[in-house]
Amino acid sequence: MRASRSTADPRNNLLDRIAEAEREGWLGEIEGLRVSLGDAEAKVSQLDSAEPAAPVGLGLARPRRI
Repeated sequence: MRASRSTADPRNNLLDRIAEAEREGWLGEIEGLRVSLGDAEAKVSQLDSAEPAAPVGLGLARPRRI
């Protein structure tokens, strides 16, 4: 089960930081944040297109002999 992206999406933080940098006129910061946002978008796209992993059989638990 995947966690909801609406609450933990780092892209939202990046968008907020870009808006702040634009308001403050931090041109270098804006460029770096846009690069980071592009990388985050690419990663999310990669994760969305990935096949879900198959379940892993862990076997049955056995008591240890001490």
